[in-house]
Amino acid sequence: MIPSDPEQDNTIKSLLDRLLDKTEEQPLRFGEKLAKIGSHQARKALIEVLRQGDMENAFLATKALAMMEEKEEGLDTLLEVIHLPANRNHNGGLVSLLEEFDLSEKFVDIFRIYLFGNFKASALAKEHLDYTEFEMSPRTLKKAEKHYKHFLNNPPSDGSFEIKKEEAEAILSDLKDLFEDELG
Repeated sequence: MIPSDPEQDNTIKSLLDRLLDKTEEQPLRFGEKLAKIGSHQARKALIEVLRQGDMENAFLATKALAMMEEKEEGLDTLLEVIHLPANRNHNGGLVSLLEEFDLSEKFVDIFRIYLFGNFKASALAKEHLDYTEFEMSPRTLKKAEKHYKHFLNNPPSDGSFEIKKEEAEAILSDLKDLFEDELG
């Protein structure tokens, strides 16, 4: 357990309040100050805001988390929030912030966003799939195939099914070729 510093806790709370103040003209300057603090408490407070469901606040909290040196926990939480079914129709802004993080080990998450995201989220995820260098393994392929099967059994109703199906099959085919020897 990390000991709490009451003075720092008050500073963090004050900065967080200013970051989330809807009347603040430049809220991100308070996010920058939180990022400079960079402590476990600051990260924890921003992650809590990210999880709370207000997309504007989540966006600001993610911007601040992306400025911190230790970003992994922020990325994991961001992906959890993006994947929540309740956020599906309005998480494009959060997906746009993925570029602020190292996605090299997040292929399956990005593939899921591509398959199940709204138009904006899906388009942004496709860009990451096309241009990010991912750490891949046969296990990654198996996980991606599992999500693809779920996609086939639960097709989107927005008319994107055929295009996504074709693209996803091409991606999975390329991965199978990559691991042909290991998969047998």
